Amino acid sequence: MTQALKQSIQARFGPRVTALGFASADRFADAPERHHPANLCKDAQTVVVIGISVPRGVLRSPDYPLHALHRTYHTVYKQLDELSLELSNFIESQGDHMAVAVPSYAPMVFQGLEPWGLLSLKHAAVAAGLGAFGRSGQMYHPKFGSLLRLAAVVTDAALPPDPLNDALPCPPRCNA
Repeated sequence: MTQALKQSIQARFGPRVTALGFASADRFADAPERHHPANLCKDAQTVVVIGISVPRGVLRSPDYPLHALHRTYHTVYKQLDELSLELSNFIESQGDHMAVAVPSYAPMVFQGLEPWGLLSLKHAAVAAGLGAFGRSGQMYHPKFGSLLRLAAVVTDAALPPDPLNDALPCPPRCNA
């Protein structure tokens, strides 16, 4: 059943996102307090991470319009939030499962002066095999680099995890 549910999720949502990965909740054993998947979903077993890439052209514009970049990000965040809610409802419709959408951008919890999401989406993406951390602490996808915006769903459905991505995301002289 769990493999079938994972395949159903991949078939339904895979074509609609740039990246899709699955992480078991035990990969979050070292998550900061109040940021573990179990804080969001009782009996959390799996975190499903989705990502949509921001087009490179926005960054390569001759005038680099910052307002266009921010507008693009927020358009992608809205799309991710809608997809994560749809994914949550889909998982719950497939059996006796609970699922909680993790927003792509807000709300945030402040740790001192630093804003944190309810769950670290970049840590979730690494745990789901979507990328690896660079020297900067940013998560880099093998094809889309840091342009991937993320959202997630935490569920009590025990879905098979994807393999971790151990490849270094940067070439030897990269400063990222």
